[in-house]
Amino acid sequence: MPPSDTGPTRPAPTPGGAAATTDLAVVGAGPAGLAAAVTAAALGLKVTVLDTAERPGGQFYRHPAPTLGATRPQALHHDWPAFATRETALRAHESAGRITYLPFHHVWTVVPDGGAWTLHAVAGPEEEAAAVHARSVLLATGAYERQLPFPGWTLPGVIGAGGAQAMLKGGLVLPGRRIVVAGSGPLLLAVAGSLAAAGATVPAVVEAGAYTGYAGHLPALLRNPAKLAEGATYGGALLRHGIRLRTRHAVTEAHGADRVEAVTVTRLDRDWRPLPGTSRRIPCDALAVGHGLVPQLELATGLGCATLRAPDGTVALDLDGEQRTSVPGIWSAGETGGIGGAQLALTEGEIAAHAIAGRPAPAALVRRRARLRAFAGAMAAAHRSGPGWTDWLSDGTDVCRCEEVPAGRIREAVGELGARDARTVKLLTRAGMGWCQGRMCGPAVAALTGGEPVSDRRPLSCPVPLAHLAGLPPAADAGGPEAADGR
Repeated sequence: MPPSDTGPTRPAPTPGGAAATTDLAVVGAGPAGLAAAVTAAALGLKVTVLDTAERPGGQFYRHPAPTLGATRPQALHHDWPAFATRETALRAHESAGRITYLPFHHVWTVVPDGGAWTLHAVAGPEEEAAAVHARSVLLATGAYERQLPFPGWTLPGVIGAGGAQAMLKGGLVLPGRRIVVAGSGPLLLAVAGSLAAAGATVPAVVEAGAYTGYAGHLPALLRNPAKLAEGATYGGALLRHGIRLRTRHAVTEAHGADRVEAVTVTRLDRDWRPLPGTSRRIPCDALAVGHGLVPQLELATGLGCATLRAPDGTVALDLDGEQRTSVPGIWSAGETGGIGGAQLALTEGEIAAHAIAGRPAPAALVRRRARLRAFAGAMAAAHRSGPGWTDWLSDGTDVCRCEEVPAGRIREAVGELGARDARTVKLLTRAGMGWCQGRMCGPAVAALTGGEPVSDRRPLSCPVPLAHLAGLPPAADAGGPEAADGR
């Protein structure tokens, strides 16, 4: 019988148990992980999938809980069949014993274990310790939203653009009735269309970049007619709902007392510097804002996997043509190798599965990846943040929300105390030491420091009860994440 939608149907092996070794452990059940798992199982591998969520699909294919009674969840998604067919395959392989699917499992570290790997996880609402032993590991941990702070961004009612979409897809709720959508990247068009279709008024989509940036990548565009059609669909939705698209503009301040009541929108120059005298105020009761995505790499960098600078300025994994990382036995697919969207993630997951199974990937998959990756490069170039955006930060604007560190204190650390990198700023100001560990403020702190974002190496990718650490066997304790690269 397929599992219920309320949690795992079989317990995960624990560190003290006699757990068998699976052929492949997949971390993450979003598009990349889901595609890799069902493809690997079809190729004869025994697969274990560990995912933090209650149901497969990741952020892109997030859907309402069954208790909400949604009759047409697919209406909230683009390319729903790509997910539905793979979820059906996941359940079939699970019933046949080829896949073990473990929802509510947050993997916090991966350590070498005698030629294989042990993945340690926090499992379920009770935060129990769990471990999975695997010969190979595929990291499909996805990405999180990139935020560039501005005065007023901590007001209630200011949320991430992806967060607004998650509220709609997962909870069938709107963050407000009159919602400005702002930031940069094609996600804004999808979010605005979804919110308007659900009944919200969207007075404007405020895009800091310019779609003319795609003009220099005409070959990549022509090789991806489906992407052009998708963009036309989003554009048609904006026209249908009377939503104005303002390019080369940004929200430079949010206003309100108990919650956001209006935003100031200002025109930008080519370097994203606000142009004096171009500001106007737009009333709203919610702001959905985001500047693209950042690959989530904690597990990979903890293992010592090599990284590179992606075209959008973020840090991504350095992968070979078969999706291998620089650490033998560790593969990766999806946004961890550079932001590219769900279709690219599905393709990379399938390519990785073939490589792990010792099979050559079909030529059609390789060609599709090249085509989609070229489009991702064009997208990154068109929407990459300009250096001038820090000009809209007043000294009193909180940059690190967790520790309430304002921009002025970071500027003081750089200008008067001699800080030359984000790590030194962190030590001097506590920026990045809070609950999110710099995931939200990292790009902003790096920009104010005058440098590029760097990938931190953390021994733990999420909060872990001390009892879990105390319960680790000596071998696992001695072979922590640093052991993978000999440190």
